[in-house]
Amino acid sequence: MGNEEILRGIGERIMLRRKQLRMTQEELADKMDVSTQMISYAEQGRKAIRPENLIKLCAALDISADYILTGKSGEEERGRIAGKLSRLNDSQLHTVEKVIDCCLELAGASD
Repeated sequence: MGNEEILRGIGERIMLRRKQLRMTQEELADKMDVSTQMISYAEQGRKAIRPENLIKLCAALDISADYILTGKSGEEERGRIAGKLSRLNDSQLHTVEKVIDCCLELAGASD
């Protein structure tokens, strides 16, 4: 895997998480105290992220550097998701389970 491919993957994960949070590039840049251009370049995979900005990015997006860099979800994300699931009532939890089952089926990963 070459550097360009790695940077594109990182950029895609940044954009996906930013959109999950319904955040604009401008809002993310403001939270990180960087330029909107830096966010744009990172999402396009045009430039690597400096370590100090990676730390800010992960904090702003509430996500681990492992996920941003490798695409692999870590225990931190599982714990965060489990915490959110624990706040749901039985009916809501059942609905979430159905959504997850549909996603797994679409991804070809159902049991």
